[in-house]
Amino acid sequence: MKNIINGLFYRKVSGVFLLVLLLSVTLFIACRQKIEPVGKSENKTYYTCSMHPQIHEDHPGNCPICHMTLIKVETTGKDTDMEASKIKLTASQLQLAGIRTDTIREENIGNEKTLTGTVTTNENNAEQLSARNAGRIDQLFVRTIGEKISIGQPVYRIYSEDLLEAEREFLLARQQQKMLNNPDIDYKKLIGAAENKLLLWGMSSSQIKNLALSGKVSASVIIRSKVSGTVSDIAVHEGDYVTEGMPVIKTQNLNNLWIEAQLYAGEVAKYHLNDQVSVSLPDLGSQRITGQIEFMNPELSGESKVALIRVSISNEQGLIRPGMLAYISVATELKHSLAVQTSAILTDGKGSRVWVKNADNSFSPRMVMLGTGNQSYSSVLSGLNAGDIVVTNGAYLLNSEAIFKNGSANMDMGNMKM
Repeated sequence: MKNIINGLFYRKVSGVFLLVLLLSVTLFIACRQKIEPVGKSENKTYYTCSMHPQIHEDHPGNCPICHMTLIKVETTGKDTDMEASKIKLTASQLQLAGIRTDTIREENIGNEKTLTGTVTTNENNAEQLSARNAGRIDQLFVRTIGEKISIGQPVYRIYSEDLLEAEREFLLARQQQKMLNNPDIDYKKLIGAAENKLLLWGMSSSQIKNLALSGKVSASVIIRSKVSGTVSDIAVHEGDYVTEGMPVIKTQNLNNLWIEAQLYAGEVAKYHLNDQVSVSLPDLGSQRITGQIEFMNPELSGESKVALIRVSISNEQGLIRPGMLAYISVATELKHSLAVQTSAILTDGKGSRVWVKNADNSFSPRMVMLGTGNQSYSSVLSGLNAGDIVVTNGAYLLNSEAIFKNGSANMDMGNMKM
């Protein structure tokens, strides 16, 4: 009996030994096999909107939100850790997406103080057409504020007894010269005096010439503009009686405008006459132009105890209109340093990043450390070098595309080290 039990025991131990040996050989062979990495080898194409990157369609068409034409995006080949965050677009895609770039370089960076102001007309360029004599306005040819007028353009027709009498004096002097021809009388001087009176009372040289040719006075006379510009005020109506010197219309030259803002008394010392300032206009897509401080009121106004500041800006293209909101920025404590445009910076909980254009025309994100800055530029402490090309418009679109492609937690941080 004892021999039988010992035989069964040795057989069991031998079976366990063989099982362990078999498993060890299997694991050894598996470890020796080379594991091939799995990559994405198929092309993937989708269509998205440059204004709404969350839209992804598998066919061309229009954006369901803004109805813009969708742009085609292709992702090809096997993705590596370094390539995963890269975005590459065709020339047409870059144009549709509105991608714009700028080269990193040194700029004057400083703190900015921003004032809120309102665009107004430049009263130094205002002109007024006044009545030259008393009479009744029979007809107005300029009826709308904002209308542009030029010198010589008809403004109103007036009936004036004084003007009618001056016409008669002019014709009488010419008639006496022809008929009497008295050598003791200087008819040329009389005719010249009568003609000057007509000119001073609003008649033009061509109207006086026609009066001389016809020899007939007119009950009413058309008064033509002696000023040009944009009509800002019309002080009379048809049928109104006017007196000499009474304003009829007022015009403004909108090629140069003012921006008026208010300062607290403690801020006045930071600004000086003729200082150059930066002006941003939200109604024109935050377009920035250069202006000059033209006037600072030496007195504080009313109970608010604020001072008025006036900035002169050019408006040759006529895009800026009185009444627009404007922001006036003045840089202080300027220093020269490597800088990146503020519009290129994307900031989240992980820090600040920009999108950099690579040599192969693709775009990659890069973490940056920033210093002081203003509305236009921020100084670069690390992450960028002079000559790097960064995306200043469309960075949000590229960032959204990278998140869609790799996920917000899986963006390639290898390319984004500072």
